[in-house]
Parts: sequence; C-alpha cells; structure tokens
Amino acid sequence: MHADYVIVGAGSAGCAIAWRLAEAGRRVVVIEHGGSDAGPFIQMPGALSYPMNMGIYDWGFRSEPEPGLGGRSLVTPRGKVIGGSSSINGMVFVRGHARDFDTWAEMGADGWRFADVLPYFKRMEHSHGGSGADWRGMSGPLHVTRGSRSNPLFDAFIDAGRQAGYPVTSDYNGRQQEGFGPMEATIWKGRRWSAANAYLRPAMATGNVHVTRGLARRVVIENGRAIGVEVDTPAGRQVIRAGAEVILAASSINSPKLLMLSGIGPAAHLAEHGIAVVADRPGVGANLQDHLEVYMQYAAARPVTLFRYWNLWGKAWVGAQWLLTRRGLGASNQFEACGFIRSRAGIEYPDIQYHFLPIAVRYDGQAVAAGHGFQVHVGPMRSKSRGAVTLRSPRAEDAPVIRFNYMSHPDDWEEFRACVRLTREIFGQPAMAPFVRYEIQPGTALQSDAEIDGFIRDHAESAYHPCGTCRMGRASDRMAVVDPETRVIGVDGLRVADSSIFPQVTNGNLNGPTIMAAEKASDHILGRGPLPASNLEPWINPDWQHSQR
Repeated sequence: MHADYVIVGAGSAGCAIAWRLAEAGRRVVVIEHGGSDAGPFIQMPGALSYPMNMGIYDWGFRSEPEPGLGGRSLVTPRGKVIGGSSSINGMVFVRGHARDFDTWAEMGADGWRFADVLPYFKRMEHSHGGSGADWRGMSGPLHVTRGSRSNPLFDAFIDAGRQAGYPVTSDYNGRQQEGFGPMEATIWKGRRWSAANAYLRPAMATGNVHVTRGLARRVVIENGRAIGVEVDTPAGRQVIRAGAEVILAASSINSPKLLMLSGIGPAAHLAEHGIAVVADRPGVGANLQDHLEVYMQYAAARPVTLFRYWNLWGKAWVGAQWLLTRRGLGASNQFEACGFIRSRAGIEYPDIQYHFLPIAVRYDGQAVAAGHGFQVHVGPMRSKSRGAVTLRSPRAEDAPVIRFNYMSHPDDWEEFRACVRLTREIFGQPAMAPFVRYEIQPGTALQSDAEIDGFIRDHAESAYHPCGTCRMGRASDRMAVVDPETRVIGVDGLRVADSSIFPQVTNGNLNGPTIMAAEKASDHILGRGPLPASNLEPWINPDWQHSQR
C-alpha cells in the first residue's frame, strides 16, 4: 500500500489535513488504531461522559503519580477512534486568545502570530451566532453553534459575572475573549460535529483518502528521509509507503512516542531502550503542558438542575428524545455559559477560564452530588509547570510514561487560590442568590491558603488539554522539534501537525487551535503561500495594568 502522503492519526488534525490534501488531488492513507465512531454514545452530545471512559474509544493513558497532587495518578483520555479526541471530548470550541499566538511567534514559531492564524480559524469554521464575517468564518466545514441557554442557571451565572464587575462578551471567539457570555460548541443539528464528520467523511468521498486500521509502530527512515510507516494491521505487519511525506497527527502523547520509537529524540534516552539514533532532538517529549481545574460545586435552592434526569428513567427519556428528534437535553453538551477573567491587575489577558454546568457531577459522570446542584469548572490557563512524555519500552504496544509535574511551580498555587476566591465572590452575587443553597465543594469551612491548597491537592483534575511535546520553533533551537512549517528538524519528508507542536498551551480548550494548526500545516505541506494576514486588533482591557476587572 502506498500514497503521496501517509498520515498517522484520524483525529482532529489528521482529519483536517486529509481533507485539504484530498481537495488538492493528493492520494492519502490515514492510519488509525481505533474503530468506528458510529453509535449514540459518541454522536449524542449529552452522552459526552461515556466515550471518554470506554476502552473501545480511549487509549486509557494515565499519568505517573503526581507529587504535587499528593501522589495521585490522573487519567489522560485520548481518542482511539475515527475522529480521535474530537469524538470523545466535551465539544467546547475556544480559539484561544490572540496573545497566545503572538507569544508563539515570540518563542520562535515565525508566521504563527494571531494576524497569521486568524485567517485559518475563519477558513475552518462555519459560525452560527458569532460576531459576524470580520472575525468569524461563515462557510467552513466545522459547524460552531450555541446552546439555547433555556436553563435559568446559565444566564444567572453570566449576570453574576457582570454584577461582580467583569465585562460581558457576546463572542469570546471574536474580538473580545475577556468576560462572561455564551459558550460555543462543535455541535450541528443536535449531533457531535467531530473532525470525522466535518473533514474525514468529505475527504473519503473524494476517493483520494483511504483509512487503514492499525497500530503504527515506527516511521521508516532511509538515508535521513521518511519513506513510510510500519504498521500492524489486521492483515499483518506492513510498511505503508509515502511518495511525498509522512505526517504525524497522533496526539501530544503518541506523536512524540512515535518519533522516539523511530530514532528521533533525546539520544541518551533512546540508547537506554536500544533504539538507534537517527536525529538527536532533546525536545521530543519535553515541554508537556496541560490545564488543571477544580469543580466548585453548589447545592441548588430550586429544583432546576439536570439532577432530575440523573436516573434510569430520566436518562432513557433524554436518550429516546434525541434518537427520535435530535433535540432536547441530549442535543447539548450542557456547557452553555462561560467566563474568561484575569486573576489580578498586571495580567494583560485572561488567565482563568470558567465552564458552567447545571449539575454537580464529576466530568467522567462517575459521581454526582446527592440532590440538585450545579458547578463551575475553573482553573488557571498558563501554568509554568512542565512535564514530559518518555518511552516505557521500545515496544509500540506499551503506553509511554506521562509525567505532567502538575503544581510543581510555586506560582500555580497562588493562581489556583485566586480561582477559588474569585469564584466564591461571583457566586455570592445577587443573580445567583435565588439558586445557591450552600457550597458543597470546597465548602465554606476551607478559607486559609493551607486549607485551599489541600483541596486543590486532593481534588484538582485534568481538563484533558495536553500539548507541547513536539514544540515548534526555529531550526537553530535545540529544544525545538519542528520548524514553523511543521517539518521535523533533522529528518526529511516528515512532519508533525497536532497539539504537540504548540510552544505554549492556549487560553481554553484545545480542539479549535489543533484544527487551525492542521489547516495551516496543510498549506505548508502543499507548498502554498500562507493566507493573507489579518489586520484586526483584539480587545484588551485598557486598564489591565492597574485593574483586575
């Protein structure tokens, strides 16, 4: 089997690249270890807690015990299915803040300023309800919609933010991220609009894209050039050859693992596992970042939450309504209101994100508060802690070693304490008074720094936004893995294009910027010039140097 391009991973990035290459008439083979994304557990937005906890759809990764979290090992879900993590995520769509991408450029990702990437965000999306064609795409393959906010808690949360003195923003993906407002999602006509639905199926319909199920073992490199991928398929082990290039889009966990299995990575670490060094790149697997969050939970004074459906009959009703009509609670991910704020004066742009949810439950759906309640997920956006992905063995079947080093930087603790205290202030506003009965978690008894730190240590969870392990930068940077055109430094014919290339984690959920990176990478792969840069300027709080809000 051979093609012009071989892509490893049918996830958010791989699907987008496959479509753009197919559109240009190129022949593409996409290698995906997982199976079909058919079925209600994936396609029904309201069932989002199920696929990320099902071994058939998830790689099942876990972090090593984290010293900063009391030795807890955190789950690290990554999609093992057509559509990748876009088929098991929470469907929240956030571009990130404009300053995120300006920072990327300052860190060596030349050509990735906000002005450079905004045209790709617009190309990829079809915005329904955003701020219009200047800032938003209106005809792209990725539908981005807003929930109805029919539950009164959503607007109460937004009003509480306003009453606390924060701005209200009508479109955090447009000119102004900072503030409280409606949240957006990759949902279309009541269905999860994954990268598989948006990109891969149209790509396959061209006849130029073939998806092969199998476990990629390594990139085959001859005389310094990638010429294919060794894969274990149902028909046996084979090499799928690439006439032009191999593109890794296998996630921030599996892309660095594959590079190292192929001899690209820190020489000493490869030698430990008996892997011949093709390119000594110490940055492979380093720079691992994520977002941590805590769930601030409140008992409800009124029975307006989703708890009424948290039983066998309620779930059956929601599921049946969705199956028959694609409407109702099952047609929403229930993240319909949000906020982005700054933790203190002197912070130029938001460093705290809120996801509001009208039920008090763990993200994985495994534990719900007894009775009616609601919660907000809150955490800092730009932790200074860094971890790494390394090999456990030279076997492709073995999961890598994942160490995030969560909370290893002292600033993390200060930022998280601010999250807790600012959130309490917001929920103390008049707009929330009719709905708040009492604070479930952390509980008002916890007030001191030490008490809040203990809560964070015991209860902080990943927001499932790992990135950065194949960092993009200039070729002269020893810790860079790919150059600004996503080419692996030191090897010809090989690129990486997924969230692993992010120099720094973006402000918010990562599915949007991952697809944007794939869109931009596809132009580099095809040898096209970049889309014309934008001259739009984002809104920055004019008093950010002196005021927290």
